[in-house]
Amino acid sequence: MRTLLRKLNNPHEKFRSVHVAGTKGKGSTCAMIASMLEANGYKVGCYSSPHLNDIRERIQINGEMISHADFARLVKQIEPIVNRSRPMPTYFDVLTAIAFQYFAEQNVDIAVVETGLGGRLDSTNVVKPEVTAITSISKDHMAQLGYTLPKIAEEKAGIFKQNVPALTVNQQPEVEAVLRRVAEKVGAPFDVTGKSIEFSYRFESSRMLGPHNRICLTTPNSKFEHLAVPLLGEHQAINCGLALSVIDRLKARGIALSDQRCMEGLARTKLPGRMEIINPTPRIIVDGAHNAASIDAMMRAIGQHVPYDSMVVIFGCCADKDVAGMLERITSGADKVIFTKVNNIRTADPEELAARYVEQYGKMAQVARTLPEALEIAYRAVTKEDLICITGSFYLVGEAKKFIAAKQREAEQAASAV
Repeated sequence: MRTLLRKLNNPHEKFRSVHVAGTKGKGSTCAMIASMLEANGYKVGCYSSPHLNDIRERIQINGEMISHADFARLVKQIEPIVNRSRPMPTYFDVLTAIAFQYFAEQNVDIAVVETGLGGRLDSTNVVKPEVTAITSISKDHMAQLGYTLPKIAEEKAGIFKQNVPALTVNQQPEVEAVLRRVAEKVGAPFDVTGKSIEFSYRFESSRMLGPHNRICLTTPNSKFEHLAVPLLGEHQAINCGLALSVIDRLKARGIALSDQRCMEGLARTKLPGRMEIINPTPRIIVDGAHNAASIDAMMRAIGQHVPYDSMVVIFGCCADKDVAGMLERITSGADKVIFTKVNNIRTADPEELAARYVEQYGKMAQVARTLPEALEIAYRAVTKEDLICITGSFYLVGEAKKFIAAKQREAEQAASAV
């Protein structure tokens, strides 16, 4: 990766950055940080993954995707360098190089950079960040990162740098111990939001906002009181606390940030594919949860924020995920599950998923070979008080958003033609 970037004149050294790793909540945390920085007048790059429908979603400046023309131009620029490289850079190496080159060309003030996988060996782990942050750690990508939480934590902590603030959230004790040890080893000041950084949150409901979480975070540099969390779920309150901690440490590093503008930016945060209602009748909610902890957080968030009589879950995932853990968590809220394929070569077989689910939990399940077929089955099973939840993979969520949007456009065109 460094060789590839060197041939591009080291674009990653031409802008400031924040580096975020973790198992779940990276995208949400990055989105909140980027929105707060943008509200303060900065030109903010954001590099995240995966995308839902368009690869350009991964590379954004102030919420705008890289243009088709710029993306094509940078691919053409990098292609001969990649073809001459040995070993050949990976797909993610190339995307990361394109993002960094674009951010450098566009003179961003700061970039919020999300790791793709792990941290220590990740393609993004070439930046020299102002702050590093690690979101909640749980089991995912175990074949690459390790089969125990301490091993996974060690890989994530590979983003820590000497004299660069290292932040995290409350973790399991064995995880925090590893993060703290690695931080001390490299000489990174280490803080935990909710411990050494004063942070609290509560769930409430109001006529204007409905059910939501509010947070408070106080440090010598910042005072954020009773802020409404812009994204749904208790887990998003925790992610929000981490994002505000990053903002606080950026202030301490000399970046001018107004608390009021940060609050305004936070309120404007949008994140497609996470607890997103994409259809009003019947109500369809999509969430890219793709490990056991994320499914659990999603189910609890739906229970808090979305009233329903019964819920039909359309589920598809990749075969290399913690399938058993996800199936166990689905049972906590699903009245019926429809298993389908994910539009990816690594898809789990829906027939096998259904057989495992019925055998283990004795609950109702059906199989659909395609998402449209799964939706047809779900439509027949719900009333307007019910909920359809599509989850298990960002690939499935992206397909659902695209399919539903097309159906909505067709309905609008038909209505306007009458």
